[in-house]
Amino acid sequence: MINLELPKKLRASANQAHQVAQEIFRPASRKYDLAEHEYPVELDTMAAMVEGLSDSGTEQISGATGGRTGDEDKHATELLGNTNGGNMSALMNALETSWGDVGLMLSIPYQGLGNAAIAAVATDEQLKRFGKVWAAMAITEPSFGSDSAAVTATATLDGDEWVLNGTKIFVTAGSRATHIVVWASVDRSAGRAAIKSFVVPRDAKGLTVSRLEHKLGIKASDTAEIRFEDCRIPKDNILGSPEVNVEKGFGGVMQTFDNTRPLVAGMAVGVGRAALEELRTVLTDAGIEISYDKPANNQHAAAAEFLRLEADWEAAYLLSLRAAWMADNKKPNSLEASMSKAKAGRMGTDVTLKAVELAGATGYSQRTLLEKWGRDSKILDIFEGTQQIQQLIVARRVLGLGSDKLK
Repeated sequence: MINLELPKKLRASANQAHQVAQEIFRPASRKYDLAEHEYPVELDTMAAMVEGLSDSGTEQISGATGGRTGDEDKHATELLGNTNGGNMSALMNALETSWGDVGLMLSIPYQGLGNAAIAAVATDEQLKRFGKVWAAMAITEPSFGSDSAAVTATATLDGDEWVLNGTKIFVTAGSRATHIVVWASVDRSAGRAAIKSFVVPRDAKGLTVSRLEHKLGIKASDTAEIRFEDCRIPKDNILGSPEVNVEKGFGGVMQTFDNTRPLVAGMAVGVGRAALEELRTVLTDAGIEISYDKPANNQHAAAAEFLRLEADWEAAYLLSLRAAWMADNKKPNSLEASMSKAKAGRMGTDVTLKAVELAGATGYSQRTLLEKWGRDSKILDIFEGTQQIQQLIVARRVLGLGSDKLK
């Protein structure tokens, strides 16, 4: 069974990530919220520090890289026959750095969401080539959002090169990453089975960053529109097998989400914890006592609401741990990944917005970061699959129904 006590190595890594969040991210949080599209120069200092830790053999402060990594054996720790490895490490570090600022966390060099995709489905040879790149992930297109099977971007094999054409929108860190993991179809007539993922260098000829979005939250992270016009990449830049297997579908690329959804859940857990800590301070300063010894209905209404929010946060945290633990222990976790993402995404928006409400004018003003966390949290309930999509996946898994039966 799952052991909820983090092993020593993961605690050390999480503590490092928390120090980064506290000393680098949190002090710069408001600055880059008010300066959208300005590159956070503080990240260069952090990247240099991470590189130094890596060179010295110390645990890395990993933001979004999960699944199989070249260093997983070094990270993995055995407890009672259970492994807490790359996924659990990535989850805890995403949680801690998001406590500081989720937009800055999404901008950490060489820790993009595309790195999790590479870790999930790349071959050993590809892991050697792409294991240290900074990879964004490009899935969504102007014609669809959550329906990943509706990809219209194409990849055509021409000799020893793939030729990519199409447009991708809402690409997190798309203007800053060194590489883009792109979902495209190698045969539109074969349906979803032909959807593959490709690693494309951002400086590849035919790739254009055509626009940067202005957003509600996570303003420290650039969100880009990217166009591919006869963009050529080497033949072996396709992740996993190039074969189209209609019976198997596109399970290979979808496996990416089993890695990334718990990480996004971890981001929501981190933001939620930040809001709860700030709210507790506000309530305490107002003379409101929060007791764990009295029934909630015998306490101040704000204290009772705080206890409800904290319990909801705890549930999201535990679901996220379970999904990451299952991935590390090679257990199918598609159901649990969606459960953690759905719960944490909803919890994040509920906790942060309720914190704004309970803090009153203080919460709505820029005197604290509460209103910012309320804006930041909404994206965590949307990207990597919306709340509605997660509930649909959970229902299909629990009821044993396919997409043809339950839509």
